[in-house]
Formats: sequence, structure tokens, C-alpha cells
Amino acid sequence: MKKLPPILRKLQTPQPTSPSPLPNAILPLSPQTPPAPLLNLSLSSPHHYNQLLHFLKSHLTFPFTPNSLLHFLKSKLHFHPKFTHYDFHVFNWASTIDSFRHDHSTFAWMARTLATTDRFTELTSLLRFLASSPCPCSDGIFSCPQTESVFQLSISAYCRARKFDEAVFAFDSMRKLIDGRPSVVVYNILINGFVKSGRFDKALGFYGRMISDRVKPDVYTFNILISGYCRNSQFVQALELFKEMREKGCSPNVISFNTLIKGFFRERKFEDGIALAYEMIELGCKFSSVTCEILMDGLCREGKIFEACEILIDFSRKQVLPKDYDYYGVVEMLCGKGNTGKAVEVVNELWMEGNVPSFITSTTLIDGLRKEGRVHDAMNITERMLKVGMVPDSVTFNSLLQDLCNVGKTVEANKLRLLASSKGFEPDNKTYYTLVSGYTMEGNKVEGQRLVEEMLDKEFIPDIATYNRLMDRLLNTYKKKSKLVT
Repeated sequence: MKKLPPILRKLQTPQPTSPSPLPNAILPLSPQTPPAPLLNLSLSSPHHYNQLLHFLKSHLTFPFTPNSLLHFLKSKLHFHPKFTHYDFHVFNWASTIDSFRHDHSTFAWMARTLATTDRFTELTSLLRFLASSPCPCSDGIFSCPQTESVFQLSISAYCRARKFDEAVFAFDSMRKLIDGRPSVVVYNILINGFVKSGRFDKALGFYGRMISDRVKPDVYTFNILISGYCRNSQFVQALELFKEMREKGCSPNVISFNTLIKGFFRERKFEDGIALAYEMIELGCKFSSVTCEILMDGLCREGKIFEACEILIDFSRKQVLPKDYDYYGVVEMLCGKGNTGKAVEVVNELWMEGNVPSFITSTTLIDGLRKEGRVHDAMNITERMLKVGMVPDSVTFNSLLQDLCNVGKTVEANKLRLLASSKGFEPDNKTYYTLVSGYTMEGNKVEGQRLVEEMLDKEFIPDIATYNRLMDRLLNTYKKKSKLVT
């Protein structure tokens, strides 16, 4: 068997991914010739190695700069089907070139790429390399201002993967490199990671470290910890922290209030939760849809549906109800318990104040009214829906037409059909047969014949026999009605 050249034999042995320089691998540079050996690349074959070397020669001009290397990594190597996973190897190889030095742009891109692809071992190597070979911006008396952002996205990735030892190590490394104290954002990332992973004691410990470092907590810090206290059934401590938050001059936001309202409801302190919602109004803190959902769902689950309705109407009158809040759950519960009258009252009141019901809320109310025989009210809601551009589905609409025809209101049903058609509703054969049947029962030959002719034009009548049968029914019913009148 023919022996491989020494340089290729070295390529058969897997190399560590750490960015330690390999000076013996580098040949003297010329403007057109790249350094040939890539000793820290473990390629499967000499052919594979030659392909990568050719790819580098074709797309990377030597000597290169951080900008040109970044362009190569982002636009060329990143999309290559064979070589994309060698990005960190190429990054390390570039660092061994005497005339080249990575800057914050290449560090940031590499950190983001490794973090999003969950290559955490390589990410740790990258951060160690950054600590030992800082960005050229750090050559003066100040550190590179972008260093913290590189560590920040790395710490966030570690927390997402619940690698908290690595996250804390990265945090400590970052503190040694940057000027001054870390930003509150980095502390928040770690505290939030500990809370979400169920390590609330660690979160509190890191919050204590934050205070001792004289970093001022912000509203997000307090919200994370308040949520953590509530998750761990320490609601009293959550209220104390909320009080401390306001004493320190940090204004609570809607998330702060939502978390505490949910906590009050979990503790079955409904009046306190409602009072806190009204305190939001007094402080000028805008409600969110989540606020309303917490209040309404919590009250409805406890059977306090009418109290929920009154609060909802009051919020609407005070102009604090979010326009995007969908009160479907309240309407569904009212209709499910046979309280469609109250449901109509709530919908009308909120609609009048500009809180238009959603499509599903409207159709739920229409179905509820139909089941209780309140066909006229169902028709009124449908008309209002159509006027604001909401077109019911064919099942709901045809069922309502059938109910109207059953109570002798076929003329009104047909007017509703015409209104719906003008708004985009496409009547089907069931729509027409329902109306023709209604006119037949009412003995309205003229309107019935007009509708049959329209059906014929739209090809809803399959043959002449069906046409004759419909016309005969209309004529016979009309004659019977005339005899009864005379």
C-alpha cells in the first residue's frame, strides 16, 4: 500500500477543536498563496482535504482581513453542503496566521453560530480563546465594547440548554474582560434561567450577587423574581418584593400586575386580585389581553360569571379594555348555561364601545340564541356581523335561514341572504332549497318562482324534472292558500 505524505498522514488523526496556534503548520505567506496545511481539520480523505483547500483558494483572497473572513464564513462556507460544519476549524486555523487577528465581528458571528447549533463544547473553547486573545479594540486602555454582547448571547444559549456551570463560568470570564460592571441584562438572563429550571434558590443567590455588585435591578429583574416566588408558593414574599420594587423607584409594568393578579387568584383572594386590576387603572398602566384573560377565566372557573360580566362592561366603559381582547370564553359560558340574554347584553355593550366580538364569539352567540328559539335576536347579531365585514360560515348561516323559514319569516331570511351575498357569502344549493321550501310553506308563489329561476341560472337545479317539481309545489301551495282565503 502506498504511503501518504507526512502532512496528509497528520490529517487522518482527529485534532482538538481548541484554538491553540499551530505555527509549524504555516508556510510563508504570499499574496496569492494560502497557507497549505490545515492541520486542525480532521478530513476523511486526502481528496476531501484537497477539495476544501481548493474551496478556500477559490473564495478567500490572501492575505485576508476579519471582514473578508467573515464574508467567507457567512456567505460561502455556511451554505456549503460538505464544509459548513468546518466553520469553527477554519476560524481556529485563521487565528494561526501571523498577519491575521480576529476582531469582535468574527467572534460575535462564530459565537452566534455555535450557540444556535448547540455546539457548546466549541462555544466554550471560543470564549476561552476570546479571554486569552481579546479583540484588537482592547489594545488600548479600554476593553472592546462588543465583548459583553458576545458573552451575553453565549450565556443566554447556555441557560437555554440548562448548562448553568458553563453560563456562570462565562459570566465570570466576561467580568474580567469588560470595563466596569456587567449590565443588568446579563444578570437577568441568568436569574431567569435559574427560575425557569426550578433552581429558585440559585436565582435568589445571583440576585444577591447583583445587589452586592451594585448593579441596579430593573422591572424585568423584579418580574422574574416575583414570578419565581409565585411559582414556588411564596406569595407573601412576592408581595414584599413588589413593595420593595416600588420603594426603589422602579415602576411596575403590566407583567408585574398580571403575575400578582394570577397569584391572588391562585390563593383564592379574588377581591384582592380585582382590586389590583383597578389599581392598574389608577396608575395609568394599560391592560393587556392577558390581564383580561386572567381575570375573566379565573372568575368564570369559580362560577362568578355575572361578576365577570359586570367587570368586563365596567372596563369597557372606562375605555381600558384592549381592542384585541376576545371575550369568547365569557360568551361561551353564558350560552352554555342558558344565559343568552346576558350574553347579548354583554356583546351589545362591548360592541357599542368599539370592542367588536371575534368571528367565533359571534357564531357562538348565534348558535346559543338559536337553541333557545330566539331567532330574531340571532338574525340581528348576524346582520351586525355582516355590516362590519364578518361573514358567517355556511353551516351557521343556513341553519339560521332554516329557523327563520320555520317561523314564517322567509322574506326576512331572503333579505339576509342578499345582504350576506353583498359581503362575500357564497350561497350553496342548501341555501336556495331552504328558502324555496320556506316560500312554498308560506304560499308565496311570486318570490318562490323568482328564487327557482335564480337557482336555474346558477345551475343548482340538476334537471327539468326537479325544476317542474319545485314549480308544481309552489303552484299547488299557492292554490291551497287562495282557497283558504276565499
